Amino acid sequence: MASSQFPNPTTPRDLPQQINTARMPLDEIVSLLVAAEGHGLDVARLHSGDPSLYSAVAEQQRRLHDHGVPTQIVPGVPAFAAAAASLGTELTVPGVGQSLLITRIATLSTDMPPGETLAELASSGVTLALHLAARQTDAIVAALAPFYGPDCPTATVAFASRDEEQIVRCPLHELPRALADAGIVRTAVIFVGRVLTADPAATDSYLYSAARVAKIRDTQNGHLGPENAP
Repeated sequence: MASSQFPNPTTPRDLPQQINTARMPLDEIVSLLVAAEGHGLDVARLHSGDPSLYSAVAEQQRRLHDHGVPTQIVPGVPAFAAAAASLGTELTVPGVGQSLLITRIATLSTDMPPGETLAELASSGVTLALHLAARQTDAIVAALAPFYGPDCPTATVAFASRDEEQIVRCPLHELPRALADAGIVRTAVIFVGRVLTADPAATDSYLYSAARVAKIRDTQNGHLGPENAP
């Protein structure tokens, strides 16, 4: 586990060892896991959020499988989902936005592939969930303002679902100052998009509309409703 994500871990009495991997290179981590397998031990490799996003789990699996070590992935709660819950908001509001683009900013991590810079992705105009970006707010504003407008709503959630959770809402152009004032520099998700201030009652979804329910009932009853009549 990484100590930055689990600052106060507790070890059940029946677990013999807990190892902080925050400062360990991949080869060393894999060597420990392989050695544990050789001794017949079960290992829980803890990741923050969900292993499907920015977890580096793929490279660990490849190396473990090369050593014949079986693995199983247990799903978690991704940071963007925990952050949205903290905001109490739906990220796909009918008539406003039905897409969510999850991405990150390249800093001390792996470079972004061609075509995936923030400015290139921003041309879609969809709601964004930015990971690993709290220190890059000036770059975020510069890349997004031409497409989203300087007044576009943003919401930043740091340490989502934890006791020290922080929430900052502000227009895009105020993001650098707002996060600096709040002291938010890591472990945060930044949302950008008009859905953040949309009135959920303005446009109801078709999912629970009377028209859809009537159509389903007509289909189940084996006849066409008025809207399907020839």
